[in-house]
Amino acid sequence: MATENTEVPPTTTAVEKESNGANGANGVHPRYLYHHDISGINTGFAAATGGSLNPGLWKPYEHRKFANPAPLGLCAFALTTFVLSCINTQTRGVKEPNIVVPLAFGYGGLVQLLAGMWEIACGNTFGATALSSYGGFWISYAILLTPNWGITAPTGPYEGAVSSPIGFFLTGWFIFTTLLLICTLRSTVMFFSLFFTLDLAFLFLACEQYATDMGNTSAALALQKTGGVFGFLAAFLAWYCALAGIQDSSNSFFQVPVFHFPWSEKAREERQKTDREQA
Repeated sequence: MATENTEVPPTTTAVEKESNGANGANGVHPRYLYHHDISGINTGFAAATGGSLNPGLWKPYEHRKFANPAPLGLCAFALTTFVLSCINTQTRGVKEPNIVVPLAFGYGGLVQLLAGMWEIACGNTFGATALSSYGGFWISYAILLTPNWGITAPTGPYEGAVSSPIGFFLTGWFIFTTLLLICTLRSTVMFFSLFFTLDLAFLFLACEQYATDMGNTSAALALQKTGGVFGFLAAFLAWYCALAGIQDSSNSFFQVPVFHFPWSEKAREERQKTDREQA
């Protein structure tokens, strides 16, 4: 969680520690989200937080003032996923995903991709990989649904038998999300939960396509709705992490908790601080 810290500048003698490629190139002034006091003694390192899409300790730049691009990418992902999940759960009887196409091209695709590019400028390897990749997912998914491309059309390359090919597409994204999920195990509960629910959403939606190809329509419908439920959870968790990244003392009277894992660096530092105070 972000904390304001303007009184004590970060020490310049601290030993630098790299984490997942994010070794201090994020470029935000310590007053803002990208600086976190993790132990009561300012070491200049920022703790893991879903609001910055950084799963480990990292050291911010002092001389640049880049805004945090992660909340923008998270919001783009969340809104597009939310709308698609409404379709997958057949909310209010809506079954056709046409409304998702403009969102997937514009907000979930282009805007999220741009946020991922800015994560590269900020030195956040994890954030750049996640946001850029999911931006690419939404653009490719929109192309898949666009009739003019003819990919899913009866006269297309698969002659209308697209269930298994789309299943392969979603299975690949399930595998990719699993890799990212592994990298969140030392971060926060909310950050981990975001990728965990997204992973399950991809899994169930891929299985839905395979069930459709096998002609098991009842199982396919159940799998689709289950995937939609996990999509809803992923969307709201993404919004939650985005809020954690946007909030600070200058714009909010409170800050949402991110719940660090007991084995995370942040929790370890807090335990050490408590032990020092009790000694």
